Amino acid sequence: MNHGTTRPVADRTAPAAARRVTARLRRTAAVTIARLAGDRNDRYDRNDRSGSRDTTAAPTPRRTAAARAATAVLALALLAAACSGGDGGDGGDRADQHGTEYRTGTLRVLASSELADMGPILDEAAKATGVTVRPTYAGTLDAVERIASGEADKSYDAVWLSSDDYLRLRPDTAKRITDETPIMTSPVALGVRPATVARLGWDPAKVTWSQLHRAVADGKLTYGMTDPKRSNSGFSALVSVASGLSGAQSALTEQDVTKATPRLKEFFTGQKLTSGSSGWLATAYARRTDVDALVNYESVLLSAPEELTVIRPSDGVVTADYPFTLLTSARPEAKAAADRLTAYLRSPDTQRRITATTLRRPVAAGVRPASALARDQRRELPFPGSRAVADGLLDAYDNTLRRPSRTVYVLDTSGSMGGERLDRLKSALAELTGDFRDREEVTLMPFGSSVKQGEVRTHTVDPASPKAALDAIRADARRLSASGGTAVYSSLREAYRFLGEAPSDSFTSVVLMTDGENTDGDPASAFDAFYRSLPAEQQRTPVFPVLFGDSDRDELDHIASLTGGKLFDATRGSLDGAFEEIRGYQ
Repeated sequence: MNHGTTRPVADRTAPAAARRVTARLRRTAAVTIARLAGDRNDRYDRNDRSGSRDTTAAPTPRRTAAARAATAVLALALLAAACSGGDGGDGGDRADQHGTEYRTGTLRVLASSELADMGPILDEAAKATGVTVRPTYAGTLDAVERIASGEADKSYDAVWLSSDDYLRLRPDTAKRITDETPIMTSPVALGVRPATVARLGWDPAKVTWSQLHRAVADGKLTYGMTDPKRSNSGFSALVSVASGLSGAQSALTEQDVTKATPRLKEFFTGQKLTSGSSGWLATAYARRTDVDALVNYESVLLSAPEELTVIRPSDGVVTADYPFTLLTSARPEAKAAADRLTAYLRSPDTQRRITATTLRRPVAAGVRPASALARDQRRELPFPGSRAVADGLLDAYDNTLRRPSRTVYVLDTSGSMGGERLDRLKSALAELTGDFRDREEVTLMPFGSSVKQGEVRTHTVDPASPKAALDAIRADARRLSASGGTAVYSSLREAYRFLGEAPSDSFTSVVLMTDGENTDGDPASAFDAFYRSLPAEQQRTPVFPVLFGDSDRDELDHIASLTGGKLFDATRGSLDGAFEEIRGYQ
């Protein structure tokens, strides 16, 4: 039986790498939840699981225009709520004002951030049961590490993630959780533009993973998907594809992944968009006429502003079941409160409200899914049988299967960056080298009053010898020096010129880090005109600005909006945390 998944370790598979990720997460605790607040607020990362363990397949009935509009309003409202806590970055935890001390009648819950949409239902639950849920929203990886270290035992009674499958693969977390009660579900699916479905001549009820693979391999289908290391929906999608293409009938093994690898490589040639959050992915998708589909959870796809034909492959799906899970350290009175709460959440009336408002599927027998949800069944595709298989699949995706990344880091090294700020930049870049993938092209483009052409360096991480490129990037970072004014717009224009007009078979982006306002070179209006004059292919390269020091939020937000990027905030957390978060979008 497979649920969705918690997000596994985010840095290769070696224990040292995992420790590095954990350390980074703790250093950037002030920024960790804003990233997933993006997933939460967008309502686009509904890591669900089908209520009937079988999920669906036929063309999904569409909601009314009014219902779609209501969903869009909710998504925007959640987005605003998330951004109020700090946009970008990994985001700090969002607990209520009472902190995490234990109180009778209150359950302290470490929760996936997309569960913020359950707020109204939890308010009703408090009135009906006398049990108040006090959530602290956290990234799944952060939650997993807190549980593994025992830190969660000190501050929480329960965890509520999209799935406990990954937790159960780790001995250090499996022994700390108990009494898992699924609350709702939703399958991974493919949302395809209706015109594409018609062009391919598909019957959505009968499409298989092999058909999807064949369409991609033949150059007839492109899609967007979130980063499996940073989004539960992305990892569930990766497991879905690997299971579907390997033909595995039981727990996914290394042999299954090896068997499917050639077809997986072909499948991921069709991925044109990647993202650390499903909300940004949906926005980017709306800008792109060259992307046919989105891979995500069913509820996400039904919530998209653009009408999509939702396809649940007929040979099986991966789903998430949102289990409300007690920590073994919880007090007896907390366990009793959890029993009352979960009984209420699984009651028929509450299950009907959940499916109607979240488009997740009910788990209670006899409760029909919302009318927008198809009722035909799908088997559950097998989850990896061990942590090694899960982490190995992630490593293969990063370094072998997916398109390589190509990024220009436009770095402010003006006079105002001297001293502690420049030290922080050097440290952040050195830390970031641990995350660069095989085949990745990295360009450091420092600027002051103009781009410092003599210091521009490009390195490509060679899979046969990655250390050489990583050492060279660290050496280049150490040599950075502060001088001159701040030519933001002229330097961005140089980055686009550097990337060139020829289409590149990579995820191409520009990262802009500045600590001040534009003082030299082109004004904003000149860059706007330059960008709009670019060929369509080049306009698809987003800029991800990092708010740092005294930089102008409005100025950087405009750059992100113009280019289809996203603003990340390093003023409320660490610079290396912001750089790390951007990795999900590259």
